[in-house]
Order: sequence, then C-alpha cells, then structure tokens
Amino acid sequence: MARCTAPVRGHRTASAAADCPACGGRYRGYGSYSSYSPSYSPSYSSGSSGGGRSSGGASGSSARPRWSRAGSSVSYTPAEVRALTPIRDSVEKRAPLPDLRDVFLCHAWDDRQGAAKELHDLLESHGVKVWFSEKDVALGTPLLREIDRGLAKSRIGIVLVTPALLRRLQGEGIADKELSALLARDQLVPIVHNTTYEALRDISPLLGSRSGLSTAENPMADVAAKLGACCA
Repeated sequence: MARCTAPVRGHRTASAAADCPACGGRYRGYGSYSSYSPSYSPSYSSGSSGGGRSSGGASGSSARPRWSRAGSSVSYTPAEVRALTPIRDSVEKRAPLPDLRDVFLCHAWDDRQGAAKELHDLLESHGVKVWFSEKDVALGTPLLREIDRGLAKSRIGIVLVTPALLRRLQGEGIADKELSALLARDQLVPIVHNTTYEALRDISPLLGSRSGLSTAENPMADVAAKLGACCA
C-alpha cells in the first residue's frame, strides 16, 4: 500500500499533494491546494519559560499585567509580572495612606551621582515619587534617622545592586542596614546593574533569592518604565 508523504514532505502546495503516492490521485488536476489537513501534527514550543529570576527569565514571550494601562507600550515577560505583582499589591494596599513616597531607593554611596541618580531621575520622569538620600537628607541631620523615616513613608523599596553596593554590603555599612529593613518588610525589588545575580547571591543569598530586574536584559530606561507603570 502506498504511504502518505505528508509527515515527511508536507502537502502545502497542490504539486506536493499530487506527487504523494497515496493522495496524488485526489489532487491531480486541481489548480490550488487549500483543504487538505493531514492527521500528522508536529509539536511546537511557545518560546516562553515559566522560571527565571530576572526580567530575562522568560524572554521568549510577553505578558500584560493587570496594572498595565490600555495602549501602554511597556511590555513584560511572565517572570517580570511574577516579580512585580507582589509589589503592585503593596502599592495598592498602602495607597490610601497620606504622605507616602512610592519608592525608597536603596543604593551605594559611590553610586549617588551615577547609576542611582540616573534611576531616580528616570523614575521621577514617569511620575514616581522617590525617596532618595541625595535630595531627602538635609545637611546636618542624622542620616540613619532620616533613612528610618524614609523607609516608614515609602510604599515599596528598590535596591540598586551594583559592584559598589556589593562592596558596601561586605563592609556592613548604612546600605546594609537599609537593606535589612527592606527585606524584613518583604517589599523589595532588586535592580541588578553592571553585575550578576550570581555575584549577589555570593554576598547576600537572601536578596539574591528575590525576583527583580536586570539592566543586562533591559536598559535602565526600560526598567524605570516598568517600575513606573507598576507604581502608578
């Protein structure tokens, strides 16, 4: 008995169907081919991944979170939606409280005029109210006391993880105290910049276990846009 060639060669055209020893008799003489549907069905991969800690963990697909506004051009991977949904929940729960900042920005002192300021400026351009030590701690005021107030008056925290921050964490400085307070509140998003999650886990396994975003996979401007939409 002649065997159908569809599983190997396919029947995408009339000529291919006509050349099949099993099916050719049904298709010879037709000028087009559109109705044949072989029983053979190849399997496909969607290209998405359920895992992944940072924003690139599911880079093959996109998802629209519930807080995304209609017509928004900001796209998220499924991993990013999982990372930011608890943060969005915190924003919504604390929204009625007065005089709250949207975000407390934890960063290394060495980054205050560089990456931290860049992230601060980008977030504020999206309408996010950011507690940032460079503008919110006046000269002559006790730094730790002002940090405590900033933490208490912020809906969520983000920590800018850079090589400078990793060095500071090893030395158990002020950034380490801020981070400890934020971790205790379970309202923290790490933003990994110019380093890796592997390097972070070596220094702070607890922070390294948190889902977040990475500028290796999204430019800083895109990271700020995603956080801005989540905090709006």
